[in-house]
Amino acid sequence: MARAFRSLLAFALLAAAIGLSAAAPGSAASAPRWVVHVRSFSGGISNGVRARLAAAQVKGSTVALRPAGSAAKAATQVATAADPQNVQANADCDPPLPQDETSVAFNLTNPMNAVAAANDYCGDGYWMGLTTNGGQSWGSIFKDPKTSTGERCFGADPSVIYSRRDGAFYVSTLCYFSTSPISEVQVWKSVDGGATWTASTSASIAITNRAADGSIDPSVFYDKELMAVDNNPASSHYGRIYITFIKFHMPGGNARSDTCPVQLAFTDNIPTADPRTATWSHTAVVPDAPGSGGIGASANQWALPVVDTAGGLDVSYASEDCNTGFDRGMFFTRSTNGGATFQAPVRIDKAGQFADNPNRQDKLPAKSPRLPISPSLAFDPTRNRLVYVYQNNVDRTVSGADISLQTSSDFGSTWSNAKPISITGTGTAASGDQFFPWIAVDESGRYHAIWFDTRNDPANRLIETFQALSTDGGATWTNSNISTVAWDPHDGFFANGSFIGDYNGLAASDEVLYPVWTDGRTSGGPPLGQTDIFVNVEITE
Repeated sequence: MARAFRSLLAFALLAAAIGLSAAAPGSAASAPRWVVHVRSFSGGISNGVRARLAAAQVKGSTVALRPAGSAAKAATQVATAADPQNVQANADCDPPLPQDETSVAFNLTNPMNAVAAANDYCGDGYWMGLTTNGGQSWGSIFKDPKTSTGERCFGADPSVIYSRRDGAFYVSTLCYFSTSPISEVQVWKSVDGGATWTASTSASIAITNRAADGSIDPSVFYDKELMAVDNNPASSHYGRIYITFIKFHMPGGNARSDTCPVQLAFTDNIPTADPRTATWSHTAVVPDAPGSGGIGASANQWALPVVDTAGGLDVSYASEDCNTGFDRGMFFTRSTNGGATFQAPVRIDKAGQFADNPNRQDKLPAKSPRLPISPSLAFDPTRNRLVYVYQNNVDRTVSGADISLQTSSDFGSTWSNAKPISITGTGTAASGDQFFPWIAVDESGRYHAIWFDTRNDPANRLIETFQALSTDGGATWTNSNISTVAWDPHDGFFANGSFIGDYNGLAASDEVLYPVWTDGRTSGGPPLGQTDIFVNVEITE
């Protein structure tokens, strides 16, 4: 269903020079430091944030977007007779514009009910999808983040969880401007299965760089927030919500970041009536001090939180430079007191078993988008085992970028050797490039993973979505192609195909699977670069 629009030029406040934004409180004459950082450095602040600036580069277009404040439901998308498995979950604007970077969670008491979210470039925020029949059909809500005083801000990096205790879905979002240094992490709540949500102006603020007196710390930008919840009824922290995020500190005018440590916010209650009244506590997962990479250093990204069956909060992260996309290794730490303190970090990857993409902009051969290592962490409650997957370039000259797996059966104290799970029928590493993995474990202890894959294209460019299954705790794997159409990433994200998200999503139960991914099969190519959110319908009979 078409939505109301306004011209892209009408809100390109600084044309191609800065980016899109409504007028923001505390606006400064100069660009915020995150904008200067993105334009000056090849990495650090994540690609989802960078993409909001890239969207403003479309000049002289008649593209029109949703007006501020629009959050109406759009038409429901359904499976068709021609393609009963791959479902386009999102509705779109007219003309269609990109959606990307997916997260999904299901209702633990009714797995046929799930919520997904993705970046939406028809507006400043998100597409939010709701299904009550296992992904066969989806309703769409379009929602933009705002400050508590009503200023519409950018959103990026959505994360979705379901709380058993609260009977509620939660979605987290960044809130930031291209004309103001305000930077926040916010949370919305739904207690009706995803049909309605917290008003954007009433979001719970997990962290902000704006003080109680209204002053703003322009040297701080919060990035890449991800959520977890303690769904163990026997846990002393049952129902606690955790959010990891990266704190970029940019003290100088050139916006070079000297530290970018992993941080944590947590709360035991987000009131439905007024989420703004929630009380959040904060912990430095990684010390907030200068470092150059490695254990205890402050150059980090990809902080992934999960809660284990003992009530421990497990956090993995990549030791990534604050100003490039170079990943030096992967690390793990655990809290046994509800996030108040963390144990000494342990290195996950082993000598000679991991290599990052040597391209500092995370570009893989023959493809224009940035494609980072995009790790994913899950916990197997049937074996008390942590399961970790990531893009690995250690054998790139032989098999391209692979998806590697490592596991830990002692709550992260030690880790297995890395092994490829993007494999052929004979067990050898698949050709082409594999990237954007996500892993989930169902109630029976089966491991499910998805990723993007170019193995079927001799030119190593056309993308398909592959899914993998292990029924023996990760020892052996089978791969299958679950997408019904291959697509060209060069047709994605407006004119240059520079962004197709940073990650995909997957949620798994014994009853239904929700593999959710960005897909450009309906794209008309430049200049708009349409991508949509697709789901494969996988209901257990």
